[in-house]
Amino acid sequence: MHDDVLNKLAATINASQDLESLTRPLLEILQEISGLESTYLTSVNAGLSEQRVVYAYNSGSMLIPEGLSVPWSETLCKRALEEGVSYTDEADQRWAEVAAARELGIVTYLSEPLCAEGGELYGTLCGASRSPLPVSSKTRALLVMFARLLTLQIEREQLIKQLQAENRRFSEAALLDPLTGIPNRRALELELARAMASAGRNHLQVHLAFIDLDGFKAINDTYGHDAGDRFLLSFSASLNNGLRDGDFFARIGGDEFVFFCSSTQANSKTQRLAILRRLKKMTCGEFSIGEQVLSYAGPSIGMVSAQADEAAADLLKRADAAMYVEKQARKNTPDGTAKEAVEP
Repeated sequence: MHDDVLNKLAATINASQDLESLTRPLLEILQEISGLESTYLTSVNAGLSEQRVVYAYNSGSMLIPEGLSVPWSETLCKRALEEGVSYTDEADQRWAEVAAARELGIVTYLSEPLCAEGGELYGTLCGASRSPLPVSSKTRALLVMFARLLTLQIEREQLIKQLQAENRRFSEAALLDPLTGIPNRRALELELARAMASAGRNHLQVHLAFIDLDGFKAINDTYGHDAGDRFLLSFSASLNNGLRDGDFFARIGGDEFVFFCSSTQANSKTQRLAILRRLKKMTCGEFSIGEQVLSYAGPSIGMVSAQADEAAADLLKRADAAMYVEKQARKNTPDGTAKEAVEP
């Protein structure tokens, strides 16, 4: 191999950032040392039903188009693999039945599979010409090396995608309540801070409700903790299903939930009252706790609106205090209900 080819190869490997930036220079190098008109990288789908040209370098009259798809059963690559042939200068005679190759006029054909250690076939690295050309053993050895480099890059990118997907799953799991699957306290803190900052920029107002499940301990004591968990699931689903665009709902403790949304700053009390009534409609009634259905009178809800430049933590404290006022009022009424607790 000439020094300039070695230098190109070293520069390619050092500069490559992804499969494309590695493949394209390698195809040019392969064409230069082999003299073949076209060099190209293909992919083979998981079901081994289709082969697709991913990247191609065409230097002569032959044109192997990128994106060309051919049924795997009708390819030169499949036959070369099955027969253990990596090079031939009589492909037109040896595999005359292959229509795509016949249409392209391929006579000289060079191929090396890209395979994982477990045997999974990623694709092939190929070269082709319309005339018979000799290909040296050194060139074929280089083809094998290039195929291995590309295989390693494919596996590296697959691993990165897998790690990114895992990170996304871990991040999502870290923001979700493990029992109900709705956002947790950490998610609430992030979203509430974002919503309040956005409201300040867009002249909106954040309305927040602190929700405490009255009688939840009695449900656990009477029906068992499994029934209590089922009640939490049913309750969360009921509220979750009633959310509108812009609403946010989170479980922040055993029997504590928080809801918030944003609206225009006009008629804040009227809007709070409408939101509170909507929440009460979603949080009382019949809830499944397994084989039984529980008739639930509803939670205590403290409804407040954010004040100018108020911190999220302070808003939550005020909502908690408003909820406690309603809880005490409900305890002092025979039917366990109280006047709607809405800020003046």
